Amino acid sequence: MYRGCLVGICFFILGLGTLLPWNFFMTASLYFQARLNTIELSNSTTVVSKEYYFNNWMTLLSQLPLLLFTLLNSFLYHRISEAVRIAGSLVFILLLFILTAVIVKVPMEEDRFFSVTMATIWFINSFGAVLQGSCFGLVGLLPQKYSTVFMSGQGLAGTFAAIAMLLAIASDADSETAALGYFITPCVGTLVTLGSYVLLPRLEFAQHYLNKSVKYEAGTTDELLKESSTVENGKLNGHANGTATSSSPEGGAEVEGDPGTERPKPAFLSLEQEEKGQAKASVVEVFKKIWVMAFCVTFVFTVTLSVFPAVTVDVRTSFPGKWERFFISVCCFLIFNLNDWFGRTVTTFICWPAKESRLFPLLVVCRVVFVPLLMLCNVQDRYFLPVFFSHDAAFAFIMTLFSLSSGYFVCLSMSYAPQLVDKKDGETAGALMTFFLALGLSIGAALSFPLRALV
Repeated sequence: MYRGCLVGICFFILGLGTLLPWNFFMTASLYFQARLNTIELSNSTTVVSKEYYFNNWMTLLSQLPLLLFTLLNSFLYHRISEAVRIAGSLVFILLLFILTAVIVKVPMEEDRFFSVTMATIWFINSFGAVLQGSCFGLVGLLPQKYSTVFMSGQGLAGTFAAIAMLLAIASDADSETAALGYFITPCVGTLVTLGSYVLLPRLEFAQHYLNKSVKYEAGTTDELLKESSTVENGKLNGHANGTATSSSPEGGAEVEGDPGTERPKPAFLSLEQEEKGQAKASVVEVFKKIWVMAFCVTFVFTVTLSVFPAVTVDVRTSFPGKWERFFISVCCFLIFNLNDWFGRTVTTFICWPAKESRLFPLLVVCRVVFVPLLMLCNVQDRYFLPVFFSHDAAFAFIMTLFSLSSGYFVCLSMSYAPQLVDKKDGETAGALMTFFLALGLSIGAALSFPLRALV
């Protein structure tokens, strides 16, 4: 039990580490906008010298590499060792976070800073995609509750980043020093994640499940070699199918034993030993079993990323003053990430609707109602739509339901999928679901451009 808890803690930290890059760049949008959107005075009116649309480009350039490299990981995960994919990705993510922290203190022209930041976001999310896909495949080998723990860790990554940003804003340090401290935090978090991965294979409880996956393939090969060897030796010795022949004086064959009797299997042959002789199902066969869950996770993230953060980050408070500094960090990022984490965590105790229920995909589709609701909040600047929900409480309430349902349905989809296939295909199901998760994120990121323009 104790070792099982340690394994759970390791997967929780791994889940947190996989989404640290995305969340730390997303919640730092105010810092990036301050460095990019310089203000000029024109006829006593303040105007932005150049609009970079940072949130839209950040979302798109985060999710496109996530999609491409998740797909690449699905094809190459058999050819590149798990240790290289996970540990190597964490090392490169750490180096890119260090680079981002250093740039905080380096004076740079806006266009160059934008280009360097976008390139960093692209590469850090490319390694993050390989890391996330590999971790989902890894956790798919263990009991279902560990998938929930892993997803819960992912949900907490956003809360971790939001709290770090709030502390940076609330500190008395200047903006550069606060930003430097903010970006050093994920460096420490990535190091802890790397340490958790190094510890995981040394835990006996984890070894039991992780080694079993290797035995499936090794066992299949061994069984085939043994059978081939038995058949060849039998033919050389004149034995076949449990019969022995010898020449009789009359030139006929004298049969020892009943040729029609099948040799019985040993009574001690276990189910696990029988599974060793089964080959893993193809990707297409696994997809046919999990396509409903794949659709659900794609649709959930399409709805979520289409308005968060590209639209929600531009909502303005109806109570200007000191609260204005904290409004977006609290009502947009902290509320979203806390409730997203709570939605993922509650699936440990409640799993409704069931994985076979038709109500499950129906509820997922109903989440599309949050798109117009959030677009009708106090988003500034706006061009077409009126403001229908101007009060901060209305925005906070909509964000609570929006994020709670997002975390809940994502976690259920990702947890249900490995249950719909045989244990030997759990890793394939996990890799496939990660691809469709990334697909939903990418579609949502692309939709954020026209939806923001429609407000």
